[in-house]
Amino acid sequence: MIANAEAGGEEQESLRLALEVLRAKADVEVARTSNPGELDGVLHRAGGRLLVAAGGDGSLHAVVAALHKRRELGESRLGLLPLGTGNDFARTLGLPLEPQAAAEALLTGRERRMDLIVDELGQVVVNSVHLGASAQASRRGARWKRRLGKFGFGILGYPIGAVLSAVRPPYVRLRIEVDGEVLVDVADPVLMVAVGNGTSVGGGTELTPEADPGDARLDVMVSRAIGPLERFGYVWKLTRGTHEEREDVLTARGRTVTVSGEEFYLSADGEIDGPERRRTWRLEPAAYRILVPGAPQA
Repeated sequence: MIANAEAGGEEQESLRLALEVLRAKADVEVARTSNPGELDGVLHRAGGRLLVAAGGDGSLHAVVAALHKRRELGESRLGLLPLGTGNDFARTLGLPLEPQAAAEALLTGRERRMDLIVDELGQVVVNSVHLGASAQASRRGARWKRRLGKFGFGILGYPIGAVLSAVRPPYVRLRIEVDGEVLVDVADPVLMVAVGNGTSVGGGTELTPEADPGDARLDVMVSRAIGPLERFGYVWKLTRGTHEEREDVLTARGRTVTVSGEEFYLSADGEIDGPERRRTWRLEPAAYRILVPGAPQA
């Protein structure tokens, strides 16, 4: 089990509760890491054992990225103990968010192959990458997440960031291509773009509600809600997961997505990057195995 060496008291307590359940039925070694070098050392000596990321989406991302770089991802067996603030990929997988129930799911779950998003730089995305107003919401929400996290309300960070971004959103003129077909061109400004392997970001905000990380397709969502009333209507629908019903929202599915045009920031599994002028993401189907709830299949 790979845990964050700098985790706070609440996360440490949740880990303790999960370990009580796991150690009653399994041999568990806990490795606490604080940087990529330490993580690489843990993976080097892990052998063929099940690797469990204890944390949020960022923790799983770090393990998957390191294994991908080592060219060991396809042969590895992974699990996720959701101890983060948002736990969005855990929600997509149907994992319990209560630590003891999540530990039971690790003991009784089945393996499922997961797709992986990879860009032209070799950087991986496990859950979702988005840009425009949603990336700005992540940037602003990160500050609120840190502030409110001290009081146990860190999950409110992204919704607050989304509301602040709706007031003065960054419109961007972009060319968006899905499997070589143009979905939006630079003549039409967009509010935000999402490329989803999982369904949600920010602790349950479903940008791509129909996404399935094992169906060999990326889900693409583009919002063109640029007027004041339109964008507030969009945010209202977004909080309920019904934004794809709007006429100014476009959706598509494919294996490769290219975004180019004006400078944009992006948020990939919660990590902010940019500014960029062009980025391409492609899907690697069935790239790794992870435990999900349910009885083992024959």
